[in-house]
Amino acid sequence: MDDTKPSVTASNNSESNAGDNDATEARLTDLCKNGLSVDENTYKEIIKLFRETKHLLLANISAIGNGMPEEAERFWFAFVLYLVRRLSEKNGENLQQGSNDNEFNLCHILRVMKLNIVDFFKELPQFLVKSGPILSNIYGADWENRLEAKELQANFVHLSILSKSYKRIYREFFLPSDANGDKQSAAASTSGYVSDYHRFGWLLFLALRIHAFSRFKDLVTCTNGLVSILAILIIHVPVRFRNFNIHDSSRFVKKSNKGVDLIASLCSIYDTSEDDLRKIMEKTNTLIADILKKKHCEASECKNENLENIDTDGLIYFENLMDDSSLSSSLNILEKDYDNATRNKGELDERVFINEDDSLLGSGSLSGGAVSITGAKRKFDSLASPVKTITSPLSPHRSSASHPNGIAGGATSKMVVTPVSTAMTTAKWLRTVICPLPSKPSAELERFLKSCDKDVTTDVMRRAHIILEAIFPSSGLGERCVTGSLQGANLMDNIWAEQRRLEALKLYYRVLEAMCTAEAQVLHAKNLTSLLTNERFHRCMLACSAELVLATHKTVTMLFPAVLERTGITAFDLSKVIESFIRHEESLPRELRRHLNSLEERLLESMVWEKGSSMYSSLTVARPVLSAEINRLGLLADPMPSLDAIATHINFSSGGLSPVHSLHKHETSPGQNGDIRSPKRPCTDYRSVLVERNNFTSPVKDRLLGLNNLKSKPLPPPLQSAFASPTRPNPGGGGETCAETGINIFFCKINKLAAVRINAMVERLQLSQQIRESVYCLFQQILNQRTSLFFNRHIDQIILCCFYGVAKISQLNLTFREIIYNYRKQPQCKPQVFRSVFVDWASARQSGRSEQDHVDIITFYNKIFVPAVKPLLVELGPAGTAMKTNRVSEVNHNNDGPCPGSPKVSVFPALPDMSPKKVSATHNVYVSPLRTSKMDALISHSSKSYYACVGESTHAYQSPSKDLTDINHRLNSNRRVRGTLNFDDVDVDVGLVSDSMVANSLYLQNGIAAASTCAVLKPEQPDP
Repeated sequence: MDDTKPSVTASNNSESNAGDNDATEARLTDLCKNGLSVDENTYKEIIKLFRETKHLLLANISAIGNGMPEEAERFWFAFVLYLVRRLSEKNGENLQQGSNDNEFNLCHILRVMKLNIVDFFKELPQFLVKSGPILSNIYGADWENRLEAKELQANFVHLSILSKSYKRIYREFFLPSDANGDKQSAAASTSGYVSDYHRFGWLLFLALRIHAFSRFKDLVTCTNGLVSILAILIIHVPVRFRNFNIHDSSRFVKKSNKGVDLIASLCSIYDTSEDDLRKIMEKTNTLIADILKKKHCEASECKNENLENIDTDGLIYFENLMDDSSLSSSLNILEKDYDNATRNKGELDERVFINEDDSLLGSGSLSGGAVSITGAKRKFDSLASPVKTITSPLSPHRSSASHPNGIAGGATSKMVVTPVSTAMTTAKWLRTVICPLPSKPSAELERFLKSCDKDVTTDVMRRAHIILEAIFPSSGLGERCVTGSLQGANLMDNIWAEQRRLEALKLYYRVLEAMCTAEAQVLHAKNLTSLLTNERFHRCMLACSAELVLATHKTVTMLFPAVLERTGITAFDLSKVIESFIRHEESLPRELRRHLNSLEERLLESMVWEKGSSMYSSLTVARPVLSAEINRLGLLADPMPSLDAIATHINFSSGGLSPVHSLHKHETSPGQNGDIRSPKRPCTDYRSVLVERNNFTSPVKDRLLGLNNLKSKPLPPPLQSAFASPTRPNPGGGGETCAETGINIFFCKINKLAAVRINAMVERLQLSQQIRESVYCLFQQILNQRTSLFFNRHIDQIILCCFYGVAKISQLNLTFREIIYNYRKQPQCKPQVFRSVFVDWASARQSGRSEQDHVDIITFYNKIFVPAVKPLLVELGPAGTAMKTNRVSEVNHNNDGPCPGSPKVSVFPALPDMSPKKVSATHNVYVSPLRTSKMDALISHSSKSYYACVGESTHAYQSPSKDLTDINHRLNSNRRVRGTLNFDDVDVDVGLVSDSMVANSLYLQNGIAAASTCAVLKPEQPDP
């Protein structure tokens, strides 16, 4: 930009640099004094942190924001201000009450800096990685936990989702007109105007969150809160502003002659629990009485037109709550209450969500835990629009009393798919399938527990209670204190935690029983002592159960990997039970299957490579040559804390359960250091079969396929082998230790994930199959021969470098900028992957440098990657290829060689078939296996013309081969087709759509979850 400020402009003159730095500091001072009016102590801390991190700003200008110095400076100021605001108040400086000089929050900071929330959270991780050591020195090693940046981001994501849902729901039930005017609905809806009733509902919802739910709450509880607010509005908003008819039987349930059962109706519409909704309604009524000082009475005793034809039993009515005379003052009281409750918190001002057009909200996408949102209206509407409904085959059947606008699903079970509706549907599964189960082992599970060498029932129950208490602590055991005038939040938190513990406990017992049954069938015995006495296995199972409960409720206070930290296991430990957990809980909703799949992908891509991963314990056994490097970098995991240590930490009371005497020691009993082996892949030979497994292959077929190929070797117990000690011989034979077998299987998983991502990048870059195979081959060689390159890094960093290295050696005109540009479009992309790569200069033998650091991807490529893999790159070059070709020709010079004209065998693995799969880069043609369950629907009279099925002629009768030839001819023709491909002469205008749009609208129809979330819908490269 022309108006770039000199403060961050590079200069070769030291005096000029000093002047620029002084000017930068002067601008920061002006912002502190005049823009935010901070007090003197806070100002000094801000200047101190800025000076400590200023060199990082100067070194990373081009990597921040749009790369312009002026914007980089604004981001850096915002980061410094926010960190001081958040960390200083929790670092011994009491800023809680009456400090009027220090009331700026994140929204104030961003408005002054002219930034938005989405961009702020996108750029913040890079700042935290770069300045982490400095922040540790100033604020202590736990600064990241106290900052709660991830929780705040997830909170923003949830509020964005909830505000959109609230706006849609409000406009479905009420006219968007003001209480004091006669504005037309259409004009109001197009101008972004928000009525006072709409504002009242949102402010009352925020008060409910603060006083009754605590500061951060899960999406399901908040949705219940919004539904309770809706009930309050239906009862109190003047009838003239209603956009519904109380006699509409498609919306409202009438259980008796007294009228419509409002609570039951809303529960049916939004999949909420009637008991939970009534409890929250009580808290909402208490809020109105205590904060707004409104007198209430039993609705059954009131005569008001709002209550006509409504069953008033159990409902509360507030006189004059929505009267024109009192509405304005009620809004002011709620505004003041919010200000008082959130003063000195330094967080978001959640009132900004009332107006979704507020520039502070920004656009683009953010991820919050398991929830993703996008600010781009076009993309959000593709999921949220009531017009664009889809059928969800795995969702619980909805009531036949429903409405086509999405307020309630129709008789055809069509529903609006939004993050809120998905969360509520998943919560319904937990409520209806898991909650009715007993909170103790079933009779069948008890038989397994008592069939061990000694009865372990008491041990299993005690462990479950301790671990779940650690994950879901009651107030005062790790949860934040609640602010606000009411005292019900702590009690609410304790009730919430107890409910979540029970849900996780019941799920744990249910899946454990299924796993034991399957294990006993493999062993032909019920004595499962090795498995059922394994401490790490049980903790992994409990962590997985708790994580699913947290994912169901979309909580923001315990984001993954919180369950790992609280149970004492590592991400690598958890990876051993994920596949088995999915397999043995058949009723698991698709959304939770996806969540576990995405977790496994996160584990493979980076978390298992982080410092402290238990994977390194197995790697030192399987690859002794790496032990020195692993020890030098300090990568080995600490011993798993004992159960008694966890119980002491949380002040757990045994309540009659005896201590687990055999589990007091650290990592001493067999199986404590579990190997990497997946429960699904029991031995080396079995692994070789599964590497080529199609993603949609039945697990039963997997097992049969493995058995057919292992005629002489019995299958070892999958779970018992997975959690065996790394040094223990592999039960499957072959002379390998469990560590060696496990690492081989783990590497196969890494290769498969890399293949999916390499394939996606090749298609985006429109590269040849030869380049794809070269990149994959190089990645494989690095994993096996240069394994240390993965330590403390993300596999995508290695993949990106492989692309550029192969391009250079192949003399392909492909720049790193182009690679990064296309990588940004990948669903798993995070900017810090290419902006912040770990390097250890000591291992790189850089003169005068011995520290650890984080650099950009190009620096890593030049300084670390190329020196390490240069011999491997040379092998991929023309000279290396010629040598390999000569060797292969000598070996294959016999009568058993391939037939003339046979296609070249690809070294690239068979990838899961995506359904639907795009088969043309220029046309809207997707191919999907036709399942029997959908056959009738697709070829029905009303929809027949929209589909081209193999075997069904596209013109007057022709053979299937001619049909396919005709289709291929159309796809391969040079002319660009606009509109339909006209398979059946139906004139329907279908313009080209993006792959992401198709993925968003069609992937939910697939009844079988993909094995990893990275396998998104991708376009195939057209045939040459």
